[in-house]
Amino acid sequence: MTDKLYTSVIEMVEVGPRDGLQNESVHVSTANKLDLIKRAIAAGSRRIEVTSFVSPKAVPQMADADAVCAGLPQRDDVTYIGLVLNDRGATRALATGRIDQLGAVCVATDTFAQKNQRQTSDQSVAVAQELVAMAQAAGKTGQVTIGASFGCPFEGEVPEERVVAMAEQLAQANPVEIALADTIGVGNPAHVTRLVNAVAEVIAPIPVRVHFHNTRGTGLANVWAAVAAGVRTVDASIGGLGGCPFAPGAAGNVATEDVVYMLERAGISTGLDIEQLIDTHRWLTGVMDKQLPALVGRAGGFPKPAATIEKEHA
Repeated sequence: MTDKLYTSVIEMVEVGPRDGLQNESVHVSTANKLDLIKRAIAAGSRRIEVTSFVSPKAVPQMADADAVCAGLPQRDDVTYIGLVLNDRGATRALATGRIDQLGAVCVATDTFAQKNQRQTSDQSVAVAQELVAMAQAAGKTGQVTIGASFGCPFEGEVPEERVVAMAEQLAQANPVEIALADTIGVGNPAHVTRLVNAVAEVIAPIPVRVHFHNTRGTGLANVWAAVAAGVRTVDASIGGLGGCPFAPGAAGNVATEDVVYMLERAGISTGLDIEQLIDTHRWLTGVMDKQLPALVGRAGGFPKPAATIEKEHA
């Protein structure tokens, strides 16, 4: 085990309000989206991907992006992130006056890039650089996610050197971080270790963030491998919801409560309250009217607080 593992703190980025909900067929009201955001803040979240500024025809669930931003709590200690794919989306996001950070996306393969944002992979890198520059010019920050970093639903295996080259090019725009996204949940810990190390080497001192889906059950193992390789910021979604409308088989994100349970039990602080996350899981189950993928949300934490034990045996 490398010494990089021994950190006392990991930053969690809550992506539930955007990535968690965007592919759900059940319409989630603006009020419930804002409630989810407020509950995440109450649980300790300080970076939240609140919405995306994309075509409502392409992603109907995000049609209320402006209304969500208008209702965000005024918090100087919370960074609100808006996902954008082009300059129109960035202009909309900045115009709300509530988005602190633009999240740009580029894609490691041409086929997926065309389906996701009607660009080639190279074009998506160039656009992401421009979006980071737009954020910086507006006095905000910008970060970039490389989608399909570990595999593509259309082209299959993605060469690691391709992702590394993209990251090196993106670093020229000086984003606050570059994220490696396992969009369809095909990564494995060995692959994660290699790719995180390779990307970190070429973009330093810009940090690597990771975004994993648990489609094939490797999500938590991949988070652990990333942390062991030196990653200090992890995306996750309360309840384990998530998926991409343009990526077949892209099941849910790693669940916030599952990641927090694993890290906190290992002595790594996330700043999040597991019991409040579990309560939010239960609330969100009712909103979505279905069982959510997160396991800790269903099983509960350990050890259970005394008040919970007393309630169960009352």
